[in-house]
Amino acid sequence: MQKRTFKTAVMVVHDLAATAAAVVLTFVFRFQDGALAERLHALPILLPPFLAYAGLVYAWFRLYRTKWRFASLPDLAGIVRAASVTALTLLVLDYVLVSSNLYGFYFFGKVAIALYWVLQIFLLGGPRLAFRYMKYARSRQSQARSATTPTLLLGRGADIEIVLRAIESGSVKRLSPKGILSPRADEAGQMMRGVPVLGGFRDLEQVVADLANRGLPVRRLVATPSALAPESEPDDLIARARRLGLPLARVTSLGEGMRDAELAPLEIEDLLLRPTVAIDRPRLERFLTGARVVVTGGGGSIGSEICARAVAFGAAALLVIENSEPALHAVLNGPALLHAEAEVEGALADIRDRERLHAIIRDFRPTYVFHAAALKQVPYLERDWAEGIKTNVFGSINVAEATVAAGARALVMISTDKAIEPVSQLGVTKRFAEMVAQSLDAERSGPQATRLIAVRFGNVLGSAGSVVPVFKAQIARGGPVTVTHAEMVRYFMTVREASDLVLTAASHADAEGRGDTGDQRAAVYVLKMGQPVRIRDLAERMIRLAGFEPGAEIEIQVTGARPGERLNEILFAKEEPRVTLDGIEGVMAAKPVFADRAVLERWILRLRAAVAAGDRAAADAVFEEAIPDFRNRAAAIPNTKPESNAPPAQTAAATA
Repeated sequence: MQKRTFKTAVMVVHDLAATAAAVVLTFVFRFQDGALAERLHALPILLPPFLAYAGLVYAWFRLYRTKWRFASLPDLAGIVRAASVTALTLLVLDYVLVSSNLYGFYFFGKVAIALYWVLQIFLLGGPRLAFRYMKYARSRQSQARSATTPTLLLGRGADIEIVLRAIESGSVKRLSPKGILSPRADEAGQMMRGVPVLGGFRDLEQVVADLANRGLPVRRLVATPSALAPESEPDDLIARARRLGLPLARVTSLGEGMRDAELAPLEIEDLLLRPTVAIDRPRLERFLTGARVVVTGGGGSIGSEICARAVAFGAAALLVIENSEPALHAVLNGPALLHAEAEVEGALADIRDRERLHAIIRDFRPTYVFHAAALKQVPYLERDWAEGIKTNVFGSINVAEATVAAGARALVMISTDKAIEPVSQLGVTKRFAEMVAQSLDAERSGPQATRLIAVRFGNVLGSAGSVVPVFKAQIARGGPVTVTHAEMVRYFMTVREASDLVLTAASHADAEGRGDTGDQRAAVYVLKMGQPVRIRDLAERMIRLAGFEPGAEIEIQVTGARPGERLNEILFAKEEPRVTLDGIEGVMAAKPVFADRAVLERWILRLRAAVAAGDRAAADAVFEEAIPDFRNRAAAIPNTKPESNAPPAQTAAATA
């Protein structure tokens, strides 16, 4: 944080010095003798207020938000706008206020102001571009020395150029691009930043052979997002890469313009979804810059990604709360947090411990709290029902009350699509926690009140316990792949989409959603996940992507639905009124439907008594009273006999 403050201070001093130099040089170049002396004599009076004003203009146009090593055309455009505002200000002062009243002649004049405008742009933009070129030249030399892996880049020209810039800047290391394959025929034969386009994806084998004959054996393939789009036939690309025995990686990025670009192995689940929902990155940067963020359950698959996204979007401080020591150690020592500019702290704590949780959150003084800690595996919660209530209900109440007591601006509670018309302990405990949050939120209004909202997830690809890792492990063992019901369907989203949904929901709740009774006051947010996917179809495609034929080489077995599972999930309850989110794509929302606070308190007391007594029937009675749809759970669970005797531990659950 201190380093960032120092760098910002240096940029401010430079820009103010450049402004002073632009004014002085304008006088020197434009005027002579007495006219020059008179104007230089007035500088001590003119310059200080003008520099203060110019500094405010530069801050307004965000000249201090971009590192000089990444200076680009948008930054130059900001400089032009800022210089234009200061020049127009001088023009107004010169022609309206000063000349006619004090001097009887123009102090600057139109020619001098135009000269000042040119000099100001040059003195502000020139050093930035020179610094970027210096860094670029040094990184090119360093990249050339460290480039040890001959690589083919796959994708369209626009994506490829970004990757090449990332390689040149050092964001992506050790790659030595030898050629490009593009799905667009019109790009064949072109050069992109010195690297030739050698053909299309169907030319992969021939291009690899030609490069090997020239003494440039390709050792890696790197796919950009456009290479994985459905129209690019990524299934065929994966098959070709596997036949050649070449590792295929995909490009990911946590920052604007690939500044924090990373390469990740291309996993089967990367090809299972609709196109990823685009996120409004500028909105999230405005929302999180300078914020103090708490993430409960920050060592989990979703919690850790929320942590990474928060610091990537500019959070000033991050507190990770986790009850697992190995998970806390892993997330704090991961590259996303280990090298973050934000102040990152970790705390070992259980959300069930009310006093400990209140003390931690109070001392940290968060701006936003993201509540990802939960028990979520359906079979375990059906058996150990009391543990689910202790964490998902009582723990969530502790987090909500601690957030309100600390004066945070918003709490986002992570829920599930299983919370609507729930048939499982996971769904009903999450729905009850939603109701508590909505009740607390309804008690608060005004620009400074804490907002309490929830987001509902579908099945998150790659998260612990989700269906895709189970299928992958079963395919790796040679099968069988087990499905609980042939007609079971689920909504799917990526971990990145889930995390961005959480942040987007918080940004809306803390801005447009602050109306006391307005149409924008949403309580629950859901990602637009397209059409649900049939689990059996998912299994068949994963088998084919792995290079096998379903049924012939790897068997699919239907084992029967388990307690707490149903055929399909629901995103919104019938009685939940929908909210239109203007300007936010890919996200849906609904207004709250909740019980009276006094009634909720009585239900909570009865739940505590039921847990203490180990009385599941009493706990279920509370849930049935609070959430009437829970009474119909027996009818909603499919009754299907298994088609095989596959062990239960190997059965893939369609869990979130």
